[in-house]
Formats: sequence, C-alpha cells, structure tokens
Amino acid sequence: MEPFYIHPDITQAETLPASFYRSQDVFDAIKERVFETTWQWIGDANSCIPLTESVFPFVLLDNYLTEPMMVVRDKENKITCLSNVCTHRGNIVVHHPGKIKNFTCMYHGRRFDLQGTFKSMPEFEDAKDFPRPCDSLHKFELREWGSHLFVGLNPVFDFSEVINVMKERVGFLPLNEFKLDARLNKDYIINCHWALYCDNYLEGFHIPFVHADLNDTLDYGQYKTEIYEHVNLQIGYSDGGDEVFEFPEGHLDQGKHVAAYYYWIFPNMMFNFYPWGLSVNIVKPFSLNKTKVSFITYVYDETKLHTGAGALLDKVEREDEFVVEGVHKGLQSRFYKAGRFSPTREKGVHHFHSLLAKYLNS
Repeated sequence: MEPFYIHPDITQAETLPASFYRSQDVFDAIKERVFETTWQWIGDANSCIPLTESVFPFVLLDNYLTEPMMVVRDKENKITCLSNVCTHRGNIVVHHPGKIKNFTCMYHGRRFDLQGTFKSMPEFEDAKDFPRPCDSLHKFELREWGSHLFVGLNPVFDFSEVINVMKERVGFLPLNEFKLDARLNKDYIINCHWALYCDNYLEGFHIPFVHADLNDTLDYGQYKTEIYEHVNLQIGYSDGGDEVFEFPEGHLDQGKHVAAYYYWIFPNMMFNFYPWGLSVNIVKPFSLNKTKVSFITYVYDETKLHTGAGALLDKVEREDEFVVEGVHKGLQSRFYKAGRFSPTREKGVHHFHSLLAKYLNS
C-alpha cells in the first residue's frame, strides 16, 4: 500500500486520492490501523446496565470489527468492559442482558467473577501451570463521560483528552439527566464508503446548497470550526429567533447565540448537542460500498424538541445521503484523482484526512 500524504498547510493541501475510497486493501488496513487503535462509543450505562450485578453483551461494530464484548456493573457499582469469549474453547459466554452473579460458560462450565477473573473449571485438576493470567477474560480500556461509555481495543491515545475538550463547552449540561428516547432512534443504510459520510459531516460548506431548512436556521457567515488532536468542533450560530443554549456565567460562548455544537471524534463518532438534548451518530463501515449510520437520541428538554438546528434531522440526513452517494459514484471515475480544500470552510475535512494518513502510514 502506497503511503498517503496530506500537506499540513490547508492552503496547499490536496484531499485523499480517489484510490483511498476504492481500494479494498486500504479498507482492510483502516480496520487494523485506525479502528483497532482508537475508541468507540458503546452506549450509556443508565440504559444498558442500570442495576448492580447486571451485564449487557454486544458485538463491537458488527460486520467490521465484529468483536464480542460485554459491559458489566458489579456489586460495588464498578463498570467493566470484558471479552465475551470463553478462554477455554472460545464459546460466547453471555447471550442475553440482565442480572448476573458470575459468568459461567454453558459449554464446559468455566466460571469467572464479574471482573472477568477466572474462578473455576471442571476436570482441570491435572492441568499443569493452570490457571494462568490469560485464563481470565480479557479486560478492555473503558472511559466514562456522564453515563456514556467508550471502549478501545488497543487505543494509542487516552480518550480523556477528547472528553476534556467536550467538557469545555458542554460540561455545564447535566448529561446524566439526558434520557434515551428509543422511539427517535434510527439506522440508515447508505451506499457509500464510510469516510465519505464523515467528510460530508465535517464541513458546513454544503449547507446553503444542500440543506435549505437548516440554512434558514443557521447563520452561515458565523459558522465556525475548531480543531483539536482527535476531535473537532463545528459551532452553528442562530440566524434569528430559534432555540439557542442558555449559558452559565463565565462560559466560553457567553453572549453568543449558539444553536448547535457538532463534535466529531476520530474516526467515526458525532456528538451533536442542541438545546433539546443530544443526537449521537455512529458511522459503521460494512464494506467499500456500504455503510450504516446509527442515530441515537437523548432528550433533555422535550419542550424544545423538533425546534431550531436540531429539527428535521431525518430530512437533513436524507439530503446528506443523496449527496454522499453521488460523491461515491463520482469517485469511481478514472478521471478524478483528488481535490483541494477550501481553507475557510473545510478545516475539519483536512483534519480528518490528515489523521487517516497519519494512522495508515504508522
């Protein structure tokens, strides 16, 4: 695989080449070098493990990473993320969420405590050098923000740095009071490379051309992008009398009419804060040509739901879907090689492409 290069100066930089989006080898390398070394949102503890001594099994990015895992809350309220694969013969240990005192593999009876530590195993009395540390369930790195949980397979950076960036502006919001509203959750299957969906999300440049309703709400002239190491932020300001955040004294944006904070976290997560609550968007690669995007909704103030920049999310998504599918088709052209970045409007895309190149070249 040829190395990728993104010039650090956006005024001189070219985008990732079309071959990036067309290559199966690159798609496979991204799994190993990007997704296995970064972090993923796995849900919120209040919804999946609300009680002590409870467990929630899941598959991390099914159809791509496809890693069987489980998150568990023990008797002391400690939350742990463990492998859901028995260390004896590789059987899935937990099949259903619920209350649990310990883990017992149904295949041959190997037992573990709620921290994943090996406890016992029938018919192994004569086994030498047993048990070993590897006979306990693998424990994954876990970070918590409010009730939101993030896990990494082999992360190369501490997710706390991302949480601290988000806390700067939305830390005043009582995240633990945000309630999951499963009725508003939705999955979209999109015929495009997963990175194209992120490319599109990471710039407000297209808003006046693609999203008429959203453009009526936001002040395009003030639209702002801020870049950090593994996260960037787009700030949407209100263009009129729409719903905006009410900030506490001393807030960074006090006195400004902020309608939305759009946080993107490398490589595939979006946390969109509106005055009514939070829309979490997770971009899930399936194949070179297919992506699933999950919208998960948390409501804080129902009286503001379906208003301002956070209104008509389904319509905005459908408009984005049409555009990114068109780009995906266009990138198959033998005459398109790469493009240039708008220095004023595409800082987020440049940031994303720079990180992808860095991780793929490592």
